[in-house]
Amino acid sequence: MSVPSSVSALPPGTALVALGSNLGDSRALLAEALQALRDSAAGDFRASSLWASDPVDCPPGSPPFVNAVAWMQTAPHATPETTLALLQSLERRFGRRPKQVLNEPRPLDLDLLGFGAESRSTPELTLPHPRAHLRRFVLAPLSEIAPDLRLPGWAAAAQDLLLGLPPGQEVRRLQSAAGTDPVSLSAPVRWSGR
Repeated sequence: MSVPSSVSALPPGTALVALGSNLGDSRALLAEALQALRDSAAGDFRASSLWASDPVDCPPGSPPFVNAVAWMQTAPHATPETTLALLQSLERRFGRRPKQVLNEPRPLDLDLLGFGAESRSTPELTLPHPRAHLRRFVLAPLSEIAPDLRLPGWAAAAQDLLLGLPPGQEVRRLQSAAGTDPVSLSAPVRWSGR
């Protein structure tokens, strides 16, 4: 069963994960990380294309990022906390080390954007992700796989939030979700809706 793009809310037990990398062979790392997430899924899985973005709030000289978003059905007894633990273990497996500097370059960054209709506000986890609705590098890939999705507390659907962002923080599609159909890197992809 495939994930319908017209879904407006995350079903129970469904995790939405943002992936990013700006250290090492980022495209290969994200492809491997997406496969690891697919292998961990207990059902439906969908991934966006790979997207390139400039670093946001990172130390000067940080390299560009490669980003994606994945939608995955978790195991029946999974919680946001166990899913976060899974994501953190994958980050370590792919070479992530404890932070020395805020937003420093990293081989793999996995953020839990949402988990069903769950909300959290703890030192370890905030759901939905508190800045996802402001980030073009999250909203562009998310709009590709679930344009009508609205996480709890969001004022609008993903594609509408993307269209409402101020200029800047451009993103460029690198390749389709299937790994084919490379898109020119010479110009940013400007989101124009469906």
